[in-house]
Amino acid sequence: MIQKSYDDSASLYLIPTPIGNLDDITIRSLNTLKTVDEILCEDTRTTGVLLKKYDINKKLVSCHEYNEDKMIEYAVNKLKEGYNLGLVTDQGSPIISDPGYVVSRGVIKAGFNVISLPGSTAFVPALSSSGIEPSPFMFYGFLNSKKSKQKEELNSLKDYRYTIIFYEAVHRIKDTLENMLSILGDRNICIGREISKIHEEYTRGKISELLPLVDTMKGEFVIVVEGNKDTVDYSNLDIISHVKLYVEDGMKEMDAIKLVAKERHLAKSVVYNEYHNGK
Repeated sequence: MIQKSYDDSASLYLIPTPIGNLDDITIRSLNTLKTVDEILCEDTRTTGVLLKKYDINKKLVSCHEYNEDKMIEYAVNKLKEGYNLGLVTDQGSPIISDPGYVVSRGVIKAGFNVISLPGSTAFVPALSSSGIEPSPFMFYGFLNSKKSKQKEELNSLKDYRYTIIFYEAVHRIKDTLENMLSILGDRNICIGREISKIHEEYTRGKISELLPLVDTMKGEFVIVVEGNKDTVDYSNLDIISHVKLYVEDGMKEMDAIKLVAKERHLAKSVVYNEYHNGK
């Protein structure tokens, strides 16, 4: 199915909202909030504060992780009536470790447009400010809150050679760092907290160095973790197999080619040609 985002049909707009400072909102987001007919929001009180600041008066409809399944029918019916809908979460971009996926998927299946606006996310400034290699990277989001499940997840990630970004809550961050230390090893990390808020802070160092400090930290956290930099002998792999190794691990093909070129000290074009000619 081909979606044309600007064909004048009724649409669901995914609208990013500030993750801290209420000035961190785009002109397009404000204009969209003003022009949609209704706004689906994670918490009507939180969204109400934002709308009041910018003198926007719209009907707010509660839409969160506990009622998203039921909200599909509501959203689709409104779109059928010709309504344009906005969808926001309390902070940041809908769907990115926030509600919105279930409703947007249902709207797409019903044949209506879903238009996502660019804007606030916590992991981008955290990555940019981390001092850790920015590309390639994986945004993972929240690890499982159960210790055994979290360890399984970390074990599945320990051999990845690119930067990994996690979100974490204040009451779990110490346990998470302890699990990272035991499974991933003592890697370089950066902990960003309260991004774009008055107490924004970045703490950088080895996991073992930062672990004693987290007891005094408060707020919402982004953890940027260096990829596995252990020396690996790839002499038994040809270039094609080397690229396929990373692709099978979930890396995009071009990212895998770039990484293999870097590790083998070759031009990217050499790896690209060898891989594609031999596939």
